[in-house]
Amino acid sequence: MREEVPDDIRTLVLHAKNGCTDSFGTLYDRYVDLVYRYIYFRVGSHQLAEDLTSETFLRALRRIVDFTWQGRDFGAWLVTIARNLVADHFKSGRYRLEIPTGELIDVPLEGSHIPENAVVTAIMNDRVLRAVRDLNPDQQECVVLRFLHGLSLAETALIMGKKSGAIKALQFRAIRTLARALKHDLA
Repeated sequence: MREEVPDDIRTLVLHAKNGCTDSFGTLYDRYVDLVYRYIYFRVGSHQLAEDLTSETFLRALRRIVDFTWQGRDFGAWLVTIARNLVADHFKSGRYRLEIPTGELIDVPLEGSHIPENAVVTAIMNDRVLRAVRDLNPDQQECVVLRFLHGLSLAETALIMGKKSGAIKALQFRAIRTLARALKHDLA
């Protein structure tokens, strides 16, 4: 038994088959929710449903000239394309591991929670602290105040009883000495 198709849909399809992009756009607007819901309830992912819905309409646009009325609505033709895309997706999914990036837990690839990085960090911290201990007392105090305690030049100068310019020079010499001492460790 043939299903009655509204004249406006027949007209839109005819115009779309003749290359009218506005008509195809109207068909898209009318059927996009139907196709999206169909796909979403089969794949369970919004991102994948959006991708497959886009691909459905792209294929429909490419094949619209081949569309013929076979007693079914244009929407049924779109859902058939969507069903085939979903089936293809799941068939190809058997042979590959696919994890959408939106579902990954954001764990940085660096940081102290990774055992190897924690060990390397501990070794480097120990080596840097030994190199700081080898500095003269003024340089040690300057480095500790500036970098370990995070004080400004002015605050460091006030604590050490020196002018800001003297602290800059002291800091520069301390950093240069540390760079020479740690040259092989930091390379």
